[in-house]
Amino acid sequence: MSSSSQRFQALDVFRGMTICFMIIVNTPGNGQYSYAPLNHAIWHGFTPTDLVFPSFLFAVGNAMSFVMAKWGNMQQSQVLWKIFKRTFIIFLLGYLMYWFPFIAQDKGGNIILAPISHTRIMGVLQRIALCYCIASLMIYYLKPKTSVIICMIILLAYWPIMYFFGDPSDPLSLTGNAGLKLDKWLMGEGHMYHGEGIAFDPEGWISTLPAVGNVVAGYIAGQFIQQKGKTFEGLSKLLLAGFGLLAIAYFWDLGFPINKKLWTSSFVLYTAGLDCIIISAVIYIIDFLGVKKWTYFFEVFGKNPLFIYLLSELGATMLYVLHAQPKMPVHAWLYQNIFSHAGLYFGSLLFAVSFMLFCWAIGYVLDKRKIYVRV
Repeated sequence: MSSSSQRFQALDVFRGMTICFMIIVNTPGNGQYSYAPLNHAIWHGFTPTDLVFPSFLFAVGNAMSFVMAKWGNMQQSQVLWKIFKRTFIIFLLGYLMYWFPFIAQDKGGNIILAPISHTRIMGVLQRIALCYCIASLMIYYLKPKTSVIICMIILLAYWPIMYFFGDPSDPLSLTGNAGLKLDKWLMGEGHMYHGEGIAFDPEGWISTLPAVGNVVAGYIAGQFIQQKGKTFEGLSKLLLAGFGLLAIAYFWDLGFPINKKLWTSSFVLYTAGLDCIIISAVIYIIDFLGVKKWTYFFEVFGKNPLFIYLLSELGATMLYVLHAQPKMPVHAWLYQNIFSHAGLYFGSLLFAVSFMLFCWAIGYVLDKRKIYVRV
């Protein structure tokens, strides 16, 4: 196996670990009985679950470092077409995912087309699309060093913006942050996420800007790995960079708290630092120690990440839409009649793991048939 293949293997494993954990935290048997590490931080703070989304963005940037090397031999129009087409498709898939299953019941119990006026505009895939687009354009036109400087400026500027344009009494609160005000003005409450009990989008417009930093960090790490990832010195520097970012984030947290739902600047540095450390560990185990028997499980997820993520989200939606009994969705029936016998919390985890394994099995079939869904 060539070194290029090995590096791609490490990337597939890292990305696969992210997708695997993402499915587990997104599909508990009962959200009231999830173990604490499998829940997002309520507001300020950090749990392992909060690392999932930024890690996916980091993996997007990491993959870009391999792909963009080929863009130098392409015409500018071809490169722009690739960037904008991919951005549009991923954003549209995210929008349609939240609109799915496209039908609803009115007050009379009649089946109607789900109103577009209440379909969420922003979301996970939409943020991935926008961050990919912005990061790709910056790196393509301005080169990596300038892109890093721009990201640093964004992170520094995001701090006073959140304080000065938020509610003076509590500018970083759920109801008083600047991002909420902008999203309400741009989209209206009907197009926003309501999972917090109010209209608030954790993937809003303004908080997407600092999230670009996670993609650029992944790109820089990927570029460094290609150049020096096969040496102990190179891997040591990547680890030190990770610890350095953690240290800066720790002190920045004192003034601008780590908060995933606001995607604060300290959160960007903290998650980028953790990702540098994790991908260093993955590369060390695979490429330095040569321990690879465990990798295939995660590679299945990593080779078809977008398809498996969509499958998991749409599949989970169908478990809520379809009913096993009147007023009892299939999801609730499975949990109550099968998994809850293992205990409320452990049963909820078993449900999530079982659903993850179901998604893996489909990914396994696709991999064996050499079917890889790309956009």
